[in-house]
Order: sequence, then C-alpha cells, then structure tokens
Amino acid sequence: MAKHGDIFSILKQDHDLHRDILDKLEDTHGESDDRIRLFRQFTLEVKAHAAAEEQALYSTVMRKPDLTSEVRHSVAEHHEIEEMLNDLAATDMATGAWLTKFKEMKHRYLHHIDEEEEDHFPDFDKQLTAEDEEYMGGVFARRKPAEKDDADVTPEKMADAKE
Repeated sequence: MAKHGDIFSILKQDHDLHRDILDKLEDTHGESDDRIRLFRQFTLEVKAHAAAEEQALYSTVMRKPDLTSEVRHSVAEHHEIEEMLNDLAATDMATGAWLTKFKEMKHRYLHHIDEEEEDHFPDFDKQLTAEDEEYMGGVFARRKPAEKDDADVTPEKMADAKE
C-alpha cells in the first residue's frame, strides 16, 4: 500500500477506532450510561465515516470500470449497516433483542471493514496514484467532520429505514 497519511491509512485508523468502540459496547449491559454513550459515539462515527468514504474514495474509484462492482458492493453494505444502526436505535437497549441485533450488526460491520481492508483497498491501490490517494485523504479529512455534524442516531425500524 501507499505511504502513511494516504486515504487507506486514514480509513484503517477509523476502522481500528470502530473495532475498539464495538468491543467496549459489547461489554456493556442494559440501558446503562456507557451503552448509550458508546452506541451514540459508534453510530455517529460510522455514519460520518461511510459518507466521507463514499465522497472521497468511492466517487473516484467508481470511475475505474474494473472496480465498479467492488464499489457498489461496499456502498450497499454501508446502507445495510446504517439501516441496522437505525433499527438498533429503535430497540429497547435493556432487552435481549437489542443485544441480538447488536451482535448481528457487529458481525456485518466487521465483515465489511475486513473485506475493505483485505480485498478492496489493495485492488484500489493498484489503480490509483499516490497523488490520487493524498487528494482523497484530504477530501476525507474535510468531509468527515461535516458529515459527523449532520449525522444522527435515528430510531427507525429497519423495514422503514430503506430510502
């Protein structure tokens, strides 16, 4: 992969933060202050990350015909995970149903970021220049805070969350 500070390094740092929050969140119980805080933190982080990643990386990579299906797959997973987060927000945190849904979302999200890091990013890296990656890193760094300001923990059922 390209040098430190590029888009892939930035995204991987976010993924590591997300893994850490997920682990801490899984150790919480009931509708505790920690569970509420960590779920909110994770939701806002992931929604902002996904939106900024789509703007910085995927909009550029989508122009590479060989990579179109990988991009579409990842963007579809972003929407699926957002729906799962919205459904979790609508579920009582003190119930076993919340924990079951959380574990499924965690499994899907970890699969998603592992797939990005192990499969997609190396494929993308082969077709992008260092200048492309540095530029996209700058776009991501600018867009993520703005997206985080606009993000929200949206309690809606998964069936109603589809847009």
